[in-house]
Amino acid sequence: MRHWPRPLQYLRRLRVRLAFAYIILFSVFLTALGLLFREILKNNLENTVRQILEEEWVSAKGYIKIERGRLVWFYDAVDPDETLAVERLRHVYLLTTAQGKVLGVSPIYHSLGIDSPEEIRRIVRSNAAVWSQRRSEEGVPYLIRAGVLVDEGKQYFLAIGRSLEENEITLAAFTRNYFTIMPSFLLLSILLGWFLTARALKPVNDLAEAAHRISGSSLDVRIPNRGANDEIDRLIDSFNRMMERIEQSFQQLRQFTTDASHELRTPLTAIRGQLEVALFTAKTEEQYREAILNAMQDVERLSAIVKSLLLLSQAESGQLALQLAEQDLSPAVLDIVEQFQIPADEAKVRLTADVPPQCMAQVDIVQFDRLLANLLSNAVKYTPPGGRVTVSLREDGDSVELRVADTGQGIPKEALPYIFDRFYRVKRDEPSASRGLGLGLSFVAWIAKAHSGSVEVESELGKGTTFIVRLPKRHVAEEAAVPASA
Repeated sequence: MRHWPRPLQYLRRLRVRLAFAYIILFSVFLTALGLLFREILKNNLENTVRQILEEEWVSAKGYIKIERGRLVWFYDAVDPDETLAVERLRHVYLLTTAQGKVLGVSPIYHSLGIDSPEEIRRIVRSNAAVWSQRRSEEGVPYLIRAGVLVDEGKQYFLAIGRSLEENEITLAAFTRNYFTIMPSFLLLSILLGWFLTARALKPVNDLAEAAHRISGSSLDVRIPNRGANDEIDRLIDSFNRMMERIEQSFQQLRQFTTDASHELRTPLTAIRGQLEVALFTAKTEEQYREAILNAMQDVERLSAIVKSLLLLSQAESGQLALQLAEQDLSPAVLDIVEQFQIPADEAKVRLTADVPPQCMAQVDIVQFDRLLANLLSNAVKYTPPGGRVTVSLREDGDSVELRVADTGQGIPKEALPYIFDRFYRVKRDEPSASRGLGLGLSFVAWIAKAHSGSVEVESELGKGTTFIVRLPKRHVAEEAAVPASA
């Protein structure tokens, strides 16, 4: 595990790291935004200068005349506008013949460097406008517009320029001002980021505090939803649902501990009582036999409880595997139904079966028998005298469907989602002697799942319950862990 130096441990806090990430991201964003605006401003300023040079280029054609091989500026010296326009043209210009002979050049253009004859001839041949940027000896940038000037049918090379110094001054001022103000924005972003991360992490801190308060006696801890429907709310909902499951599991385990203790204590007490009777009061062989027989019945009950708990442990650890084989389920169903006829008759419940002549499926027949036995046990137990229990089996495409329907008490709607949970028992007004450990239906669900099948339940209070088990005819899994019956 990585250990940070004590002065740096503060940096490990999620709030600090999120704030730093926010600041870095905001800094990069502001820097990129400033550079983007600077580039846009630079292009706009340069385009303005280009537009001015284009206008001056057009006007230059009216002021320049070539007479006897010499440059003549043709304008009205009395007109101040024309005088100013010519002065601007003559500030930065170069005029040559098509072969590169200089006819006129301004001192500034001379300092920028006169174009070579080869370059001039190339531009004249292309007869296209050529733009370039140059710097004077003083470092002042100039934008140059060069092209072909036609006078009296002859071609001449003309280049005029304009200073970009004002553009650079404007760009420098913008850059200086922007990056001077940016630290203030960064400071505000630090404060805002610190506040936002604190607010964003508050639900997470609430979760941590709630988790810290959790104990076996405080499983009712819940965090209120903020109503934002974001990731934090989904985390809060997941936490609350997890706490509900944990609380329910703890309640089931507590109930199971109580029930298991009671179920184990009852036969042990009975066994002890029977043996004490035999030891202290029995006089004849018949009395001894009766006491031992009663003790043996309680031993059988105790053995069944211990076996259920042992098989549950084996199922949870994956030590039980299905022994799959092609089986005809019709005689298996009839056999289990016949076994329950006696307890059904004693409870004055009519038990019938509706099965086809043959119903083949690849199952573990021992586990299938246990599944059906658990369903029939519950159906007979919770069906009042005069009621009926019906078992039906049929083929449904690539699967078989087993139904166990009764006209018993029914299951409350709020209990339906939990009846297949381990140790869950529906609250009923029933004598404690008839209460189980809440394992039977969880075994049914696990056996169905181990066969890649499913189990569903339909129930209505006062009208009865129907369990529907669907198992595939062919099992694709090679091996599956499955619990056994209680």
